[in-house]
Amino acid sequence: MQHRLTAGPLLDERGRLAEAGWSTSEVRRYDRAAVAAPRFRIKEWDYYCVLTQDVGLALTVADNGYMGLLGVSWLDLGARAEVTENVMLPFPMGSMALPASADAGDVLASHKGLRISFRHTEGGRLLAIDHPGFDGGRGLSGELLLSQPTMDRMVVATPFRKAPKAFYYNQKITCLPASGEVVVGGHSFAFDPGSAFGVFDWGRGVWTYNNTWYWGSASGLVGGKPFGFNIGHGFGDTSAATENMVFVDGRAHKLDQVTFHLPAGTFDGAPWTFTSNDRRFEMTFEPILDRAASTDLLVLRSIQHQVFGRFSGHVVLDDGSTIEIANLLGFAEEVRNRW
Repeated sequence: MQHRLTAGPLLDERGRLAEAGWSTSEVRRYDRAAVAAPRFRIKEWDYYCVLTQDVGLALTVADNGYMGLLGVSWLDLGARAEVTENVMLPFPMGSMALPASADAGDVLASHKGLRISFRHTEGGRLLAIDHPGFDGGRGLSGELLLSQPTMDRMVVATPFRKAPKAFYYNQKITCLPASGEVVVGGHSFAFDPGSAFGVFDWGRGVWTYNNTWYWGSASGLVGGKPFGFNIGHGFGDTSAATENMVFVDGRAHKLDQVTFHLPAGTFDGAPWTFTSNDRRFEMTFEPILDRAASTDLLVLRSIQHQVFGRFSGHVVLDDGSTIEIANLLGFAEEVRNRW
């Protein structure tokens, strides 16, 4: 039985995780000042990925203590091509002022002409990007409104074994209908809320040095209703709760363990499969595009494979009913970090 979080501060008086578990809302309050670890070990990020059936935009603002990151990715799914540009910022250690809540506080970041903002607005979130130098001067700019009706989300508070000062507080909100426009190289791309959906990944915590994680997410319409899921494993002590959830029409259905089965020797050349110990989540995944990135700064190292593609299979909801899934657009990733 996985433990459901109660309300209160995220950390106790010693700066350690007060309670491990899961929730469908932000019931635990994060306070950076209460963290027991040094400032250079604290990791905070906001990440959005918004997909249409043809293109996608991913934006990252991260303060990882001794390294900050502003990330922009443009995905052309039809051409199976992508461009990712990252700006590294040395030793921000909290100066990027990322908010303590996923539900309040705006994110404003800029560096040498690149400007990214995530703002709360009535009924949703407004993402804005202006990057004149993107892709050798082609340029990328635009605004996307992600509507957020009343809906459940994935929330998990995870400790790390043998590292009492380490913890991970994560929220992921799927099925955010997107409207707006992105201009790349003078060409305009429209995002229609009937077919374009975003996911928001909000992370705060103190991680151990060497980690490999697996994450998968998809959002869309199934049977005319909003449908999405969040799956993952590989980080911390998940004995109290996993991050695996299915969302149907705004309501969460909690899953237990989900295992990623990657094809040997490739990330985007063969299907992936996903199985669950409770047999409630069984999927295949046909890759379209591998957004691969590698950073090797000796002490700091990150090898990322975020693969975009289509999920097919079935899920079993809390009431025992089954939903069949066919060609639902999303992504699955493997990330190996030493940080």
